[in-house]
Amino acid sequence: MQRSKHFFLVAALTIFSVGISFASAASAPPEMTPLLLAVADAPIPFHGSDGRVHLVYELQMTNFSSGDAALQKVEIMGDGTVLQTLDTATIGRRLQPAGERQSTSTLTKGSRATLFLHVILPPNASAPEELSHRVAGNFTAAPPGKQAITETGGKTVVDNRAVAKIGPPLRGDGYISADSCCDAVRHTRAALPVNGRIWVAQRYAVDWEQLNDGARIYAGPREKLQSYAIFGKPVLAVADSVVDSVTADPDEQTPGKYPTNITLAAADGNCVILKLGEHQYALYAHMQPGSILVHEGQKVKRGETIGLVGNTGNSVAPHLHFQMNDGPSPMASNGLPYEIGSFEITGETLGTEAFDKAESEGTVVEIKPVAPPRRVENALPLDQLVISFKAQ
Repeated sequence: MQRSKHFFLVAALTIFSVGISFASAASAPPEMTPLLLAVADAPIPFHGSDGRVHLVYELQMTNFSSGDAALQKVEIMGDGTVLQTLDTATIGRRLQPAGERQSTSTLTKGSRATLFLHVILPPNASAPEELSHRVAGNFTAAPPGKQAITETGGKTVVDNRAVAKIGPPLRGDGYISADSCCDAVRHTRAALPVNGRIWVAQRYAVDWEQLNDGARIYAGPREKLQSYAIFGKPVLAVADSVVDSVTADPDEQTPGKYPTNITLAAADGNCVILKLGEHQYALYAHMQPGSILVHEGQKVKRGETIGLVGNTGNSVAPHLHFQMNDGPSPMASNGLPYEIGSFEITGETLGTEAFDKAESEGTVVEIKPVAPPRRVENALPLDQLVISFKAQ
Protein backbone atom coordinates (compact mmCIF):
# COMPACT_ATOMS: atom_id res chain seq x y z
CA MET A 1 0.00 0.00 0.00
CA GLN A 2 1.32 3.48 -0.90
CA ARG A 3 2.02 5.64 2.15
CA SER A 4 2.41 9.40 2.30
CA LYS A 5 5.90 10.73 2.92
CA HIS A 6 4.85 11.88 6.41
CA PHE A 7 3.47 8.50 7.47
CA PHE A 8 6.46 7.26 9.47
CA LEU A 9 7.02 10.27 11.71
CA VAL A 10 3.34 11.26 12.01
CA ALA A 11 2.44 7.73 13.09
CA ALA A 12 5.21 7.75 15.63
CA LEU A 13 4.10 11.07 17.10
CA THR A 14 0.49 9.89 17.22
CA ILE A 15 1.50 6.88 19.28
CA PHE A 16 3.24 9.11 21.77
CA SER A 17 0.33 11.64 21.88
CA VAL A 18 -2.18 9.11 23.19
CA GLY A 19 -0.01 8.58 26.22
CA ILE A 20 0.59 4.85 25.95
CA SER A 21 2.93 3.82 28.76
CA PHE A 22 5.51 1.09 28.48
CA ALA A 23 7.01 1.70 31.90
CA SER A 24 5.86 -1.67 33.16
CA ALA A 25 7.76 -3.45 30.38
CA ALA A 26 11.02 -1.51 30.57
CA SER A 27 12.85 1.00 32.73
CA ALA A 28 12.31 3.75 30.15
CA PRO A 29 9.59 4.29 27.56
CA PRO A 30 10.48 3.52 23.94
CA GLU A 31 11.66 6.42 21.87
CA MET A 32 11.58 6.65 18.09
CA THR A 33 15.12 6.97 16.72
CA PRO A 34 14.85 7.40 12.95
CA LEU A 35 18.56 8.20 12.76
CA LEU A 36 20.46 4.98 13.52
CA LEU A 37 24.12 5.17 14.54
CA ALA A 38 26.62 2.30 14.73
CA VAL A 39 30.36 1.66 14.76
CA ALA A 40 31.29 -1.61 13.05
CA ASP A 41 35.03 -1.47 13.73
CA ALA A 42 36.21 0.08 16.98
CA PRO A 43 39.23 2.40 16.62
CA ILE A 44 42.70 1.27 17.67
CA PRO A 45 44.70 4.08 19.32
CA PHE A 46 48.14 4.72 17.85
CA HIS A 47 50.87 7.34 18.00
CA GLY A 48 51.20 9.60 14.98
CA SER A 49 54.39 11.35 13.86
CA ASP A 50 53.01 14.54 15.45
CA GLY A 51 53.56 12.99 18.89
CA ARG A 52 49.85 12.63 19.63
CA VAL A 53 47.42 9.72 19.94
CA HIS A 54 45.02 9.26 17.04
CA LEU A 55 41.71 7.41 16.64
CA VAL A 56 40.53 6.61 13.11
CA TYR A 57 37.21 4.86 12.48
CA GLU A 58 33.83 5.07 10.74
CA LEU A 59 30.36 5.91 12.07
CA GLN A 60 27.60 4.21 10.08
CA MET A 61 24.47 6.39 9.82
CA THR A 62 21.06 5.18 8.59
CA ASN A 63 18.12 7.48 7.93
CA PHE A 64 15.17 5.22 8.76
CA SER A 65 12.53 7.77 7.83
CA SER A 66 10.65 9.14 4.83
CA GLY A 67 12.36 12.53 4.95
CA ASP A 68 15.85 13.82 4.27
CA ALA A 69 18.01 14.62 7.29
CA ALA A 70 20.16 17.77 7.09
CA LEU A 71 22.96 17.17 9.57
CA GLN A 72 24.18 20.22 11.48
CA LYS A 73 26.47 18.92 14.18
CA VAL A 74 28.18 15.72 15.30
CA GLU A 75 29.85 15.50 18.70
CA ILE A 76 32.30 12.71 19.45
CA MET A 77 32.39 11.90 23.15
CA GLY A 78 35.03 9.92 25.01
CA ASP A 79 33.88 8.58 28.37
CA GLY A 80 31.14 11.24 28.29
CA THR A 81 33.42 14.19 27.50
CA VAL A 82 33.23 15.91 24.11
CA LEU A 83 36.47 15.23 22.24
CA GLN A 84 35.60 16.74 18.89
CA THR A 85 32.74 18.63 17.25
CA LEU A 86 32.00 18.52 13.51
CA ASP A 87 29.95 21.35 12.01
CA THR A 88 27.88 21.17 8.82
CA ALA A 89 30.81 22.03 6.56
CA THR A 90 33.05 19.39 8.14
CA ILE A 91 30.31 16.76 7.96
CA GLY A 92 29.87 17.66 4.30
CA ARG A 93 33.51 16.73 3.65
CA ARG A 94 33.37 13.43 5.56
CA LEU A 95 29.94 11.83 5.04
CA GLN A 96 29.83 9.42 2.09
CA PRO A 97 26.53 7.84 1.01
CA ALA A 98 26.77 4.09 0.47
CA GLY A 99 28.43 3.27 -2.84
CA GLU A 100 29.58 6.84 -3.51
CA ARG A 101 32.87 8.72 -3.15
CA GLN A 102 31.33 12.21 -3.10
CA SER A 103 30.56 13.62 0.34
CA THR A 104 27.47 15.47 1.60
CA SER A 105 25.95 16.81 4.81
CA THR A 106 22.46 15.54 3.91
CA LEU A 107 21.40 11.98 4.62
CA THR A 108 18.58 11.32 2.20
CA LYS A 109 15.48 9.37 3.19
CA GLY A 110 15.90 5.62 3.55
CA SER A 111 19.64 5.81 2.94
CA ARG A 112 22.85 4.77 4.65
CA ALA A 113 26.12 6.65 4.76
CA THR A 114 29.54 6.43 6.37
CA LEU A 115 30.98 9.29 8.40
CA PHE A 116 34.77 8.98 8.36
CA LEU A 117 36.18 10.16 11.67
CA HIS A 118 39.65 11.15 12.80
CA VAL A 119 40.12 12.17 16.43
CA ILE A 120 43.44 13.68 17.51
CA LEU A 121 43.72 13.64 21.28
CA PRO A 122 45.31 16.53 23.21
CA PRO A 123 49.04 16.29 23.93
CA ASN A 124 49.89 13.65 26.53
CA ALA A 125 46.27 12.46 26.67
CA SER A 126 45.39 8.77 26.84
CA ALA A 127 42.70 7.14 24.75
CA PRO A 128 39.22 6.94 26.32
CA GLU A 129 37.68 3.59 27.15
CA GLU A 130 34.38 4.24 25.36
CA LEU A 131 33.20 6.46 22.52
CA SER A 132 29.68 7.69 21.76
CA HIS A 133 28.20 10.20 19.34
CA ARG A 134 25.58 12.94 19.51
CA VAL A 135 24.07 14.06 16.19
CA ALA A 136 21.86 17.11 15.63
CA GLY A 137 19.94 17.94 12.46
CA ASN A 138 16.58 18.56 10.82
CA PHE A 139 14.15 16.16 9.14
CA THR A 140 12.35 17.64 6.15
CA ALA A 141 9.29 15.35 6.39
CA ALA A 142 8.53 15.84 10.09
CA PRO A 143 5.40 17.72 11.25
CA PRO A 144 5.79 21.46 12.03
CA GLY A 145 7.77 22.03 15.19
CA LYS A 146 9.19 18.51 15.12
CA GLN A 147 11.85 18.83 12.43
CA ALA A 148 14.76 19.30 14.82
CA ILE A 149 16.26 16.11 16.16
CA THR A 150 19.18 15.21 18.41
CA GLU A 151 20.17 11.59 18.87
CA THR A 152 22.95 9.87 20.79
CA GLY A 153 24.32 6.47 19.80
CA GLY A 154 27.10 4.58 18.11
CA LYS A 155 28.62 3.50 21.39
CA THR A 156 31.79 1.48 21.07
CA VAL A 157 34.58 0.32 23.33
CA VAL A 158 37.99 1.50 22.13
CA ASP A 159 40.15 -1.39 20.92
CA ASN A 160 43.34 -1.18 22.97
CA ARG A 161 45.15 -4.04 21.24
CA ALA A 162 48.90 -3.75 20.83
CA VAL A 163 49.94 -1.87 17.70
CA ALA A 164 52.61 -3.53 15.53
CA LYS A 165 56.08 -2.02 15.93
CA ILE A 166 57.84 -2.33 12.58
CA GLY A 167 60.89 -1.25 10.66
CA PRO A 168 60.84 0.98 7.55
CA PRO A 169 59.75 -0.53 4.21
CA LEU A 170 62.42 1.50 2.38
CA ARG A 171 65.88 2.92 3.03
CA GLY A 172 67.17 6.38 2.13
CA ASP A 173 66.09 10.01 1.97
CA GLY A 174 63.41 12.16 0.37
CA TYR A 175 60.44 9.82 0.66
CA ILE A 176 56.96 11.38 0.58
CA SER A 177 54.22 9.77 2.66
CA ALA A 178 51.57 10.41 0.02
CA ASP A 179 47.90 9.69 0.83
CA SER A 180 48.86 8.51 4.29
CA CYS A 181 46.69 8.55 7.37
CA CYS A 182 44.46 10.04 8.41
CA ASP A 183 42.34 12.22 6.14
CA ALA A 184 43.49 11.26 2.65
CA VAL A 185 40.36 10.31 0.71
CA ARG A 186 42.01 7.83 -1.66
CA HIS A 187 42.95 5.36 1.06
CA THR A 188 41.31 6.16 4.40
CA ARG A 189 37.85 6.45 2.82
CA ALA A 190 38.09 3.52 0.42
CA ALA A 191 35.25 1.51 1.97
CA LEU A 192 34.36 -1.52 -0.15
CA PRO A 193 31.52 -4.09 0.00
CA VAL A 194 33.31 -7.45 -0.18
CA ASN A 195 32.01 -10.89 0.78
CA GLY A 196 28.86 -9.55 2.37
CA ARG A 197 30.20 -6.72 4.56
CA ILE A 198 31.92 -3.36 4.38
CA TRP A 199 35.70 -3.36 4.78
CA VAL A 200 38.21 -0.50 4.94
CA ALA A 201 41.39 -2.38 4.08
CA GLN A 202 43.33 0.79 3.17
CA ARG A 203 42.40 2.71 6.32
CA TYR A 204 46.11 3.33 7.12
CA ALA A 205 47.66 2.76 3.70
CA VAL A 206 50.41 4.97 2.27
CA ASP A 207 51.89 5.49 -1.19
CA TRP A 208 55.61 6.04 -0.76
CA GLU A 209 57.08 8.27 -3.46
CA GLN A 210 60.52 9.89 -3.60
CA LEU A 211 62.04 13.25 -4.46
CA ASN A 212 65.16 13.39 -6.61
CA ASP A 213 68.03 15.82 -5.97
CA GLY A 214 66.07 18.53 -7.75
CA ALA A 215 63.01 18.07 -5.49
CA ARG A 216 61.04 16.49 -8.34
CA ILE A 217 59.34 13.10 -8.50
CA TYR A 218 60.86 12.43 -11.91
CA ALA A 219 63.42 13.91 -14.28
CA GLY A 220 63.18 13.12 -17.96
CA PRO A 221 60.22 11.77 -19.95
CA ARG A 222 57.17 11.28 -17.77
CA GLU A 223 56.35 7.99 -19.52
CA LYS A 224 59.78 6.48 -18.83
CA LEU A 225 60.00 4.35 -15.67
CA GLN A 226 63.67 5.15 -15.14
CA SER A 227 62.82 8.87 -14.87
CA TYR A 228 61.37 8.31 -11.41
CA ALA A 229 63.62 8.59 -8.35
CA ILE A 230 61.98 5.70 -6.53
CA PHE A 231 61.91 3.23 -9.42
CA GLY A 232 64.00 0.16 -8.64
CA LYS A 233 64.65 0.98 -4.98
CA PRO A 234 64.87 -2.06 -2.67
CA VAL A 235 61.70 -2.92 -0.75
CA LEU A 236 62.38 -4.15 2.79
CA ALA A 237 60.65 -6.58 5.13
CA VAL A 238 59.34 -4.52 8.05
CA ALA A 239 59.61 -7.37 10.57
CA ASP A 240 60.76 -10.91 11.11
CA SER A 241 57.84 -12.68 9.47
CA VAL A 242 56.59 -15.36 7.09
CA VAL A 243 55.61 -14.76 3.47
CA ASP A 244 51.87 -15.39 3.33
CA SER A 245 51.41 -14.90 -0.41
CA VAL A 246 53.09 -13.62 -3.57
CA THR A 247 51.44 -12.27 -6.71
CA ALA A 248 54.05 -12.06 -9.45
CA ASP A 249 54.75 -10.99 -13.01
CA PRO A 250 52.07 -8.51 -14.14
CA ASP A 251 53.51 -6.14 -16.73
CA GLU A 252 54.74 -2.64 -15.89
CA GLN A 253 52.26 0.14 -16.60
CA THR A 254 53.12 3.31 -18.51
CA PRO A 255 53.50 6.19 -16.04
CA GLY A 256 51.26 9.21 -16.39
CA LYS A 257 47.90 7.49 -16.69
CA TYR A 258 45.93 4.84 -14.90
CA PRO A 259 45.56 1.54 -16.76
CA THR A 260 42.17 0.41 -18.02
CA ASN A 261 40.44 -2.91 -17.50
CA ILE A 262 42.41 -3.83 -14.37
CA THR A 263 40.74 -6.67 -12.47
CA LEU A 264 40.47 -6.72 -8.68
CA ALA A 265 42.95 -9.61 -8.58
CA ALA A 266 45.52 -7.58 -10.54
CA ALA A 267 45.00 -4.21 -8.79
CA ASP A 268 48.05 -4.59 -6.53
CA GLY A 269 50.31 -5.71 -9.35
CA ASN A 270 53.40 -7.56 -8.15
CA CYS A 271 52.50 -7.94 -4.52
CA VAL A 272 53.89 -9.55 -1.37
CA ILE A 273 51.94 -10.12 1.85
CA LEU A 274 53.88 -10.92 5.02
CA LYS A 275 52.36 -12.47 8.12
CA LEU A 276 53.81 -10.69 11.14
CA GLY A 277 51.66 -12.37 13.77
CA GLU A 278 48.11 -13.37 14.61
CA HIS A 279 45.83 -11.04 12.62
CA GLN A 280 48.76 -8.88 11.51
CA TYR A 281 49.65 -8.76 7.81
CA ALA A 282 51.82 -6.33 5.84
CA LEU A 283 51.05 -5.73 2.15
CA TYR A 284 53.48 -4.36 -0.45
CA ALA A 285 52.07 -3.53 -3.88
CA HIS A 286 53.17 -2.46 -7.41
CA MET A 287 56.68 -3.98 -7.40
CA GLN A 288 58.73 -4.64 -10.54
CA PRO A 289 58.08 -7.78 -12.61
CA GLY A 290 60.65 -10.45 -11.84
CA SER A 291 62.04 -8.55 -8.86
CA ILE A 292 60.34 -10.44 -6.03
CA LEU A 293 62.95 -12.45 -4.15
CA VAL A 294 60.72 -14.39 -1.74
CA HIS A 295 58.18 -17.18 -2.01
CA GLU A 296 55.13 -18.32 -0.06
CA GLY A 297 56.01 -19.86 3.30
CA GLN A 298 59.52 -18.39 3.38
CA LYS A 299 60.78 -16.82 6.62
CA VAL A 300 62.24 -13.34 6.22
CA LYS A 301 64.18 -11.07 8.54
CA ARG A 302 63.47 -7.41 9.28
CA GLY A 303 65.37 -5.25 6.77
CA GLU A 304 65.73 -8.06 4.21
CA THR A 305 65.13 -7.06 0.58
CA ILE A 306 61.99 -8.72 -0.78
CA GLY A 307 61.70 -6.95 -4.16
CA LEU A 308 62.07 -3.67 -6.04
CA VAL A 309 59.75 -0.68 -6.43
CA GLY A 310 57.86 -0.74 -9.73
CA ASN A 311 54.70 0.43 -11.44
CA THR A 312 52.52 -2.66 -11.85
CA GLY A 313 48.80 -3.04 -11.28
CA ASN A 314 46.51 -0.06 -10.76
CA SER A 315 49.28 2.52 -10.61
CA VAL A 316 49.80 5.90 -12.27
CA ALA A 317 53.48 6.29 -11.34
CA PRO A 318 56.20 4.17 -9.73
CA HIS A 319 55.67 4.01 -5.97
CA LEU A 320 55.42 1.58 -3.09
CA HIS A 321 51.94 1.06 -1.71
CA PHE A 322 52.14 -0.22 1.87
CA GLN A 323 49.43 -1.15 4.34
CA MET A 324 48.77 -3.42 7.28
CA ASN A 325 45.64 -5.51 7.73
CA ASP A 326 43.98 -7.86 10.19
CA GLY A 327 43.66 -10.60 7.57
CA PRO A 328 45.52 -11.96 4.52
CA SER A 329 43.07 -10.61 1.93
CA PRO A 330 43.97 -7.23 0.39
CA MET A 331 40.28 -6.30 0.35
CA ALA A 332 38.27 -8.56 2.70
CA SER A 333 40.10 -7.30 5.79
CA ASN A 334 40.40 -4.14 7.84
CA GLY A 335 43.36 -1.82 7.92
CA LEU A 336 45.50 -1.75 11.05
CA PRO A 337 47.65 1.08 12.38
CA TYR A 338 51.36 0.48 12.91
CA GLU A 339 54.30 2.37 14.33
CA ILE A 340 57.71 2.57 12.64
CA GLY A 341 60.65 2.29 15.05
CA SER A 342 62.51 5.44 13.99
CA PHE A 343 62.69 7.93 11.14
CA GLU A 344 63.38 11.60 10.51
CA ILE A 345 60.99 14.24 9.22
CA THR A 346 62.91 16.68 7.02
CA GLY A 347 59.99 18.59 5.51
CA GLU A 348 56.32 18.79 4.62
CA THR A 349 54.58 19.38 1.29
CA LEU A 350 51.88 22.02 0.80
CA GLY A 351 49.22 19.32 0.68
CA THR A 352 47.86 16.63 -1.60
CA GLU A 353 46.57 18.96 -4.31
CA ALA A 354 49.88 20.80 -4.65
CA PHE A 355 51.83 17.54 -4.57
CA ASP A 356 49.63 15.90 -7.21
CA LYS A 357 50.04 18.91 -9.49
CA ALA A 358 53.81 18.95 -9.16
CA GLU A 359 54.00 15.20 -9.78
CA SER A 360 51.75 15.39 -12.82
CA GLU A 361 53.68 18.27 -14.38
CA GLY A 362 57.14 17.14 -13.33
CA THR A 363 57.78 20.42 -11.54
CA VAL A 364 59.52 21.07 -8.24
CA VAL A 365 57.56 19.86 -5.21
CA GLU A 366 57.42 22.84 -2.89
CA ILE A 367 58.53 21.78 0.58
CA LYS A 368 58.32 23.48 3.96
CA PRO A 369 61.63 22.37 5.52
CA VAL A 370 61.89 21.00 9.04
CA ALA A 371 65.27 22.17 10.31
CA PRO A 372 66.91 20.56 12.05
CA PRO A 373 65.24 17.28 11.01
CA ARG A 374 62.88 15.98 13.66
CA ARG A 375 63.63 12.45 14.83
CA VAL A 376 60.53 10.39 15.55
CA GLU A 377 60.33 7.04 17.30
CA ASN A 378 57.54 4.46 17.34
CA ALA A 379 54.98 6.38 15.32
CA LEU A 380 52.97 6.22 12.09
CA PRO A 381 54.14 8.77 9.48
CA LEU A 382 51.22 11.10 8.79
CA ASP A 383 50.24 12.44 5.38
CA GLN A 384 52.48 14.51 3.06
CA LEU A 385 55.68 14.44 5.06
CA VAL A 386 59.23 14.19 3.71
CA ILE A 387 60.80 11.23 5.47
CA SER A 388 64.34 9.92 5.82
CA PHE A 389 64.84 6.26 6.70
CA LYS A 390 68.30 5.64 8.04
CA ALA A 391 69.89 2.20 8.35
CA GLN A 392 68.44 0.29 11.31
